[in-house]
This record gives sequence, C-alpha cells and structure tokens, in this order.
Amino acid sequence: MRLTNGRIEIIALTGGGHIAALRFLPGLGLPAENALWEAPWPTMDPSRYRLRQHTSRYGPPPAGKFLSSFTGHALCMDYFGGPSQEELQQNLPLHGEAAAQRWKIKSSPGTGVAMEVSLPAAGLTFRRLYRLRKNESIAYIQEEVTNRRPADHYFHWTQHVTLGPPLLQKEESAVFLPGTRGKTWPHGYEGRSLLANSREFHWPLAPETNGGSADLSRPFLRRGKGFVAAVLLDPEREFGFIVALNWRLGLLAGYLFRRHDFPWVAIWEENCARSGSPWNGTTQARGMEFGSTPMPVGKRESFFGGPLFDTPTFRCIPAKGKLQAGYISFLAAAPAGWRRIRDVEVVRNAIVLRGPGPRDALRLPSAGLREIGWR
Repeated sequence: MRLTNGRIEIIALTGGGHIAALRFLPGLGLPAENALWEAPWPTMDPSRYRLRQHTSRYGPPPAGKFLSSFTGHALCMDYFGGPSQEELQQNLPLHGEAAAQRWKIKSSPGTGVAMEVSLPAAGLTFRRLYRLRKNESIAYIQEEVTNRRPADHYFHWTQHVTLGPPLLQKEESAVFLPGTRGKTWPHGYEGRSLLANSREFHWPLAPETNGGSADLSRPFLRRGKGFVAAVLLDPEREFGFIVALNWRLGLLAGYLFRRHDFPWVAIWEENCARSGSPWNGTTQARGMEFGSTPMPVGKRESFFGGPLFDTPTFRCIPAKGKLQAGYISFLAAAPAGWRRIRDVEVVRNAIVLRGPGPRDALRLPSAGLREIGWR
C-alpha cells in the first residue's frame, strides 16, 4: 500500500503489516532517503515461510517467520518478545501474530486508507488507519484493537520502529526522547552485549559490560556489539516522542504519541554482532520501540515480573471491548547547525521541534491532529 500527498509517501506491506518506507518525494529539494530501516536481505510474505525451506535463510522459529518479512516499523501484538515453549509448539512466532499474518487493505474514501489483521490465537482484531494532508510532512495514524472474546484480555502493544543507515550513522546522527529511568536487558546479547545485564540507569547514559558508560543517544558506538534496554518516558508529560537527526543529510524523522498510551521505549541495537542468517555479521539496525511494555521478554516474564518503576508493563482490553490509540510520524529538513532536539510540543494546528538553543524552533503544520483525537 502506497499513500502520498505529493510531498511525502508512506508504504506499508500486506505481508506482516510493516510500514516499510517513510520519505520525502524526490525532486522537492529535500533529502529523499527512507527514514526507516530497510532489511538488507530479500524479504517475503510471512505466510510463505516454511520451516524446512527457509530456516537457512531467515533462521529457525520463533524468529525466522518474523524476520522473513521484517523491515521498517513492525507491530508487536499481543506479546512483545518470544512466545512460551508451549506457544512455540503451536507455531506462534516472535513478537506475536500481527507481524506474521496477511493484512487486508480496507479503503476509506475521504478519510484515508485502513489496513486490518486478525489474530486468531489471541482473539483480537487490529485496524490501522493512515491519513495524509495536503502540503504536510506528517502521517496521521489511528489504531484500534477489538477483543472478540467474552473475557478480558491482557496483552502487549508495541510499535517496533526500526531505524538505520542512511538516517542513522555513527558520528553524524543522534536519537532523542524524553527519557527518565532505564534498565538494561537481563539476558545478555549472545555473548556480545555492549551493556551490563539488569542494571538501572538514567537516560541516556547506560553501564557498559567492561565499565564506563555508553551514551545511548548515539548509534552504533561499538561495532560487533548489540544491546537491549528499556527507558521510561517522563510521566509528567502528556506526549512522548522519538526523534532521529542526521546533520549531514539534513534530515529529521520522528514519532509523537500520547504517553498514556505508550509509556515505554525499548531500545534495541544490532551493530554487526550476529553472524547467523539473516544478519550475517553485516547488519546495523536501531529499534526505538515505543509501547505498553518495557522489554521484549514475552508475556509470562512480563506479567510475573509486575510493574517496573511503578509503571504497568502491559494493557488490558475488556471483554468484547475496543481500545484506540493515535500517533503521528513526521519528516522535516533539519536546520543547519542543529545537533540536538530538546523537545517536541503540540501547539494549535502544528507540532514544534525545539532545537539546541532557546530560540531554535521548527514548526510543522499539522491540521489533522483532531482526526486522531488530539486537541
């Protein structure tokens, strides 16, 4: 599915529902690189994944089926991380059913384009509506989850936004978010973890395995290393955000969302650490995964672990109920000299990015905020 307003385009795949591209159109005098990470391996519709045929190319279950179509921005539902051993025996994949199912395009004339997917094991239906407005560099996204069963359902709802080259490059880019407390992944990184296990920190400085601290706002610090960490967004804020800035390209890309809907950002980085297929020791990717859940540990570990930093780690959808969440994804040409984003604010019919100095501001018209339930 390709949607454009003559200024930007957004592309989503029916195989897995991934948002595969967000970019300025060529010929506008603006950086036209894809702001989202593109898988360096050939992808395929996940419904075509067969264990014997594709394990050597994409890896074994539960990750292989997810990786066969993974690119850009994936949806993790109804769990974030791996299935339990019993669920694995039922062929459930990494990060839930949504990213391994075929999505249907539901045209909505005058309001945008919707895509919908059924999660049979979870008993959920998920719908995502895309809207663009003329002359804006913003994509408005509204999501709805429906519980088809007559019982409450506890689940994870995470936007697995993945960035990488050319937007993210060592020494010429950085990522920003209103982070507070954080905690590192408890399970290492296949012997190649940049960060120490199960250590608390304050964004953006996290403890490294060999001592010292790593500035997590800077991508790809140590080649051959990887990590996972969870960051709690500032609870005093109405809106959370993630923004990536590449000052060489002059490109800004980000997401803005209600902190109530998505209080956590899980940060995952693969920097040529994994040698097996499909990574092949050459892949660079940075996940900036905002959602209901701090870490991709699956539902059992998440539920039994309880709240982290006095904040829940899952959502509940009532019996036969619905939940909704809206957010925006945006692009902008970065002003010369900017190396930092201090804040992203919602004002009347616009969002404003605050740059490094007190008077540095970039205003992006956004007349569609009411369409996703804001203002």
